[in-house]
Amino acid sequence: MSRRPFKIRRIYILYWILLAYVMSALIWWYIALMRQNESMQALRTNELSVTDRRYQEKLETIREASRRKEMQYIGEGTIFFILIAAGAVVLFRAVNIQFNITRQQEHFMMAVTHELKTPIAVTKLNLETLQKRKLVPEMQENLIQKTIQENNRMNALCNNLLLSTQMDGGHYRPAMEKIEWSKFVEQRLREHEDRFPDCKVIFEHMESGFISGDHFLLQIAIQNLLDNARKYSPKGQPISVGLHLKNQLLILEIADAGIGIPDQDKQRVFEKFYRSVRQENQAAKGTGLGLFLVKRIIDKHQGKVWIKDNQPQGTTFVIELKKEAQA
Repeated sequence: MSRRPFKIRRIYILYWILLAYVMSALIWWYIALMRQNESMQALRTNELSVTDRRYQEKLETIREASRRKEMQYIGEGTIFFILIAAGAVVLFRAVNIQFNITRQQEHFMMAVTHELKTPIAVTKLNLETLQKRKLVPEMQENLIQKTIQENNRMNALCNNLLLSTQMDGGHYRPAMEKIEWSKFVEQRLREHEDRFPDCKVIFEHMESGFISGDHFLLQIAIQNLLDNARKYSPKGQPISVGLHLKNQLLILEIADAGIGIPDQDKQRVFEKFYRSVRQENQAAKGTGLGLFLVKRIIDKHQGKVWIKDNQPQGTTFVIELKKEAQA
């Protein structure tokens, strides 16, 4: 509670005060009705004449009516209590979820702004340097390469934003086609090495096989996993990629030697906008969309994606897709 902003804390405090007031009022009215029932029973009993031959019968009738009223109040009170408690829980969870979404969106907007400002600033600086100074060919090539890399970063971010919006709105319709998975993966790895020459990729065993998939979606998924591995790997440490066949399933593994992911975050990293709060992760840039899209894309292909620890350190992302029969 101490970590929440002051305004949000006030809303939570007001919520609990109102809930306590409603519950107290319900209990007070229950007690008041029970006392009233007892008073009515006593009043009607006093009105009876002990000399009346039907005295015992009438007394039992009054007591039975009082018991029915008591059961009615208990039943109605219990139902009201359950309804109020259930409504309070649902409302609390809905408000809490909304606050979390709002906070995540604020962090996301800040991250997107930062992700866009950096490549724009670097690109502008590189272009101004090329415009104002006469550089040797090697320096020109270096600046051009860095500018292309920053442009690729912006393009990847825009693709993630657009695709996330389309998939959330249900507007994207996958165009399924038969894809030779090993060649497709190798092409994505070569593209990654061209974009990031300093990031080395180790090709491990690559088994061939066809899958049914959307070319654009799967390209985004693999790019996001490679970018994630690059961001969290120590400088100079390669990314290991392997593809093997098991029980008619093509299993792709992308492993890094980075800081790893805690067990409690292994499922949450696939949530939209989620980023681990570990201090080591704060230096790495990101919007919390990459792994979310990976999960959505693989789900669209009736596949599975999960995380396991790399040995001796790091993280391995595993994608499992069904192999299609060759035509």
